[in-house]
Amino acid sequence: MAEPDKSERISEAEHAVMEALWERSPLTAAEVCEKVCQRRDWSMPTVKTLLSRLVSKQAVTTQPDGRRFLYSPLLDRTDYTGAESRRLVDRLFGGRAAPLFAQLAESEILTEDDLAEMEALLKELRQ
Repeated sequence: MAEPDKSERISEAEHAVMEALWERSPLTAAEVCEKVCQRRDWSMPTVKTLLSRLVSKQAVTTQPDGRRFLYSPLLDRTDYTGAESRRLVDRLFGGRAAPLFAQLAESEILTEDDLAEMEALLKELRQ
């Protein structure tokens, strides 16, 4: 699956719609709204606008289903989060991940469980 170019980056609102589609797809616009509208205080027209933008960015595809459309992601979630993580590290930490983790630790955002998971991952990566 491809990722949109930098000019076609996915906004935070569009990301909420993508999360719904990554969780389960294909979905109708009404089904996407069931997943995100109440939590975000959005209406159906808002969801349809966001879906339209995602289709134009080639992040989502549509398939006719009678008088409605079914929406499915074209972007793989893992590929997308990997690219966004890389952009974050590049933009805020000069391309180095260690300062990101130091910042998280200093801000007390990391829990003991987070630290244990990171230690296990580091051990795995070094083998």
